[in-house]
Amino acid sequence: MVNEVLPKIWNNVKIVTLTLNPALDKSASVEHLAPEKKLRCTAPQTDAGGGGINVSRGIKRLGGESTAVFPIGGANGALLRRIVDQLGIECRTVDMPGETRENISILEKQTGMQYRFTMPGQEMTAAQAAKCLDTVKTLQPDYLVASGSLPPGLKENFYSEVAACAQQIGARLILDTSGPALQSAVGEGVYMLKPNLAELSALAGVDQLEMNQVDDAAISIISQGKCEVVVVSLGSQGALLVTRDGFEHIPAPMVPKKSTVGAGDSMVAGMVWALSQGKSMREMAQTGVACGTAATMNPGTELFHRNDVTRLLDWIGQYGERYRFTDF
Repeated sequence: MVNEVLPKIWNNVKIVTLTLNPALDKSASVEHLAPEKKLRCTAPQTDAGGGGINVSRGIKRLGGESTAVFPIGGANGALLRRIVDQLGIECRTVDMPGETRENISILEKQTGMQYRFTMPGQEMTAAQAAKCLDTVKTLQPDYLVASGSLPPGLKENFYSEVAACAQQIGARLILDTSGPALQSAVGEGVYMLKPNLAELSALAGVDQLEMNQVDDAAISIISQGKCEVVVVSLGSQGALLVTRDGFEHIPAPMVPKKSTVGAGDSMVAGMVWALSQGKSMREMAQTGVACGTAATMNPGTELFHRNDVTRLLDWIGQYGERYRFTDF
């Protein structure tokens, strides 16, 4: 069982989120999707998007503070910055040529199916990315959250440079990405990873992990010095928290699902906020599961509502114990 309290609790803990491929996230709904027809959609909702920005949005909803670092370009970039400012989130931006990307999510009402169209993002050079890292260094965070995909133009191993930067400034790096970008970063060493089953399988060097192999795979990654904490996202089954001291299954309550957009980022937001509050490892993972689950209850790119998180945390605390080790 994993329930230790962090050995050090800071006052005024500083959190910085890094989003190298930000976006304007637009969402709407339509009665039925059909090719070659003009489809009448609802009025679109536009939100600031991209992994780290979503994490900062979530931290704000929990009553915390963070500084979001991200590049912007063109009219879309200006709108993105304006939305972040209106949310009351402190940010540092790096100007870029071209336009910040837009992503689109469409809900088909007849089926309840959601269709997500993700654009590649604006080209970024190594020099432009270095400016983002320089900005991070000047902020001197206690926790650095790097989340999301890399934009076109950057090498797949760039997150390893982010990991090296975190070590240089003494920040605990929480990484949420996938593919070669994830592989390269763990080679440098990070504080906490939040992989799903497919991402953990890739890190373990196998095509697919069986459920009873998940804890061993995560413990192996930790024992190799690639990270200190692994929280494996299991979707509707919750998460598996793994440290050197053991592992623990955190179950997720059953809720009506409207959208999965931003659920993973909401989970990360809950976890880093809990860490900044000096919560135990178990409380950290429980908060993450509650935030991620709560995000699926809302349409489009809305993320979670704090009152839903509070209610779900109560459920996890009261009823989670009996399910904690199910299937593990």
